[in-house]
Amino acid sequence: QVQFVESGGGLVQPGGSLRLSCVVSGITDSFYAMGWYRQAPGKQRELVAIITGGHRTRYADFVKGRFTISRDNPNYTGYLQMNSLKPEDTAVYFCNVVTDRQYWGQGTQVTVSS
Repeated sequence: QVQFVESGGGLVQPGGSLRLSCVVSGITDSFYAMGWYRQAPGKQRELVAIITGGHRTRYADFVKGRFTISRDNPNYTGYLQMNSLKPEDTAVYFCNVVTDRQYWGQGTQVTVSS
């Protein structure tokens, strides 16, 4: 049974930082990538950042220079360091793992507000 444990979300003031964590267990397929997506109320889910098995990374333009994605070995532990947070970063953030299939976490709420 695949299980996601996402943590690190919460309420932070503009300009602040949060670090999201994602620990996944129960996946036996070959790892390809881990990513973070977000979904704000009334909007579609969008890619924030992704990291491959070779540690190549890709970021959405709106987080470049502010967010950093990383992962530990084994493959199914990942992080999203979020700095210089803005109110428009407010969303539910979802961890995603790609093998031959896609797996999704339950999401963690990030609220940026003064």
